[in-house]
Amino acid sequence: MHYVYVLRSGKDNMNYVGYSKNLKLRFEEHQKGRVESTKNRRPLKLIYYEVCLNQQDATHREKYLKTYHGKMFIKNRLKSYLTG
Repeated sequence: MHYVYVLRSGKDNMNYVGYSKNLKLRFEEHQKGRVESTKNRRPLKLIYYEVCLNQQDATHREKYLKTYHGKMFIKNRLKSYLTG
């Protein structure tokens, strides 16, 4: 299984999209500041994830979620969570 995930920064309220084969371990790496792209954006919350059967599907989904339409998908999917 491969995971595509979205993290929300408590520092700047921006989202980070990534993928991993081990979501728990990868999230811990983000939390501990071991990931260059998010180490200065902590604290982070895992706000969304999807499971894919293979890496190719996960990387395609990650790329999509980073596009304008993908960002709108996340915004609409998590509307009640993100607005309170």
